[in-house]
Amino acid sequence: QVQVVESGGGSVQAGGSLRLSCVVSGNAINPHYIGWVRQVTGKEREAVAAIYIGDGVTRYADSVKGRFTISQDNAKTTVFLQMNSLKPEDTANYYCAARLIYGGDWRFLGDYSYWGQGTQVTVSS
Repeated sequence: QVQVVESGGGSVQAGGSLRLSCVVSGNAINPHYIGWVRQVTGKEREAVAAIYIGDGVTRYADSVKGRFTISQDNAKTTVFLQMNSLKPEDTANYYCAARLIYGGDWRFLGDYSYWGQGTQVTVSS
């Protein structure tokens, strides 16, 4: 049984910061990428950041580049999404997802095999 568990969501005013955490465990899976995906109610999910577990290479959507930072701990058991300079348009449910496929477009959501339940981030103006 694979578990993906996010934490750290909440409410913040515009310009503030939040840090999300994600732990992927179980069944000896070895994901190549861990990604953060967000979904605004009524809209499609959008991949905002991903990290390659092997060497820590990161990827970002243009909408969050320079404001969000994805990282992993030294044990490579937890992935973080540090979100700074938050804007009201960042309000969404944020999901952590594990991608077992190496290569291809990190933004393609169909390649993510395991998903968490999501954590809500609300940014007020």
